Amino acid sequence: MEKRIYHGSLTPADFGRALMAEFNQGNLRTQLLGEEDHLIVQIATTPLRRSGGSTALTVYLQKVEDGVMVTVGQQDWLGVAASLGETAFSALMNPINLLGRLDDLAQDILSLQLSERVWGVVERIAQAANAGYQLSERLSRLKCEYCGVANPVGEPTCIACGAPLGAAQPRACRYYGYVLSGAEKYCPNCGRARD
Repeated sequence: MEKRIYHGSLTPADFGRALMAEFNQGNLRTQLLGEEDHLIVQIATTPLRRSGGSTALTVYLQKVEDGVMVTVGQQDWLGVAASLGETAFSALMNPINLLGRLDDLAQDILSLQLSERVWGVVERIAQAANAGYQLSERLSRLKCEYCGVANPVGEPTCIACGAPLGAAQPRACRYYGYVLSGAEKYCPNCGRARD
């Protein structure tokens, strides 16, 4: 499962509606489940599809502090693999059969790209709302341990009392937006080194 956190004025419903609009058509059907702060979008091929194998994917949308965490589950692609195998076997037996399976082949290739297509929709919605992996303005404040005054992130010393703020500075993973504490050297989400 891949997770990304988008900081900004977004809700899980914003992403849920966009995913429903994008994927509830053609050979795919979507279902939206859950509450306001925690939604699940299930995307799957219809049982009565005209071409291609079956596939399914689940997207979890959860409200987090000043943003939304999007998690895309593992895609069930066994039906697509079987359909691709059938197409390959059919073409091997008689290359002319490939012409009759072009629709199946095109649908299977589209299904294999489902996860990338989901992330494309998510990125477009985040970009339209001016959201991103950077910490929000509210999370970009650091409370001084000594006097309690809020300081901008990156400030070396407290603007009120002059106490050092040093390693307490929070940051966001530049790859997926996961909030890191000052002590973490590696992102617990993706494992990459903190910059």
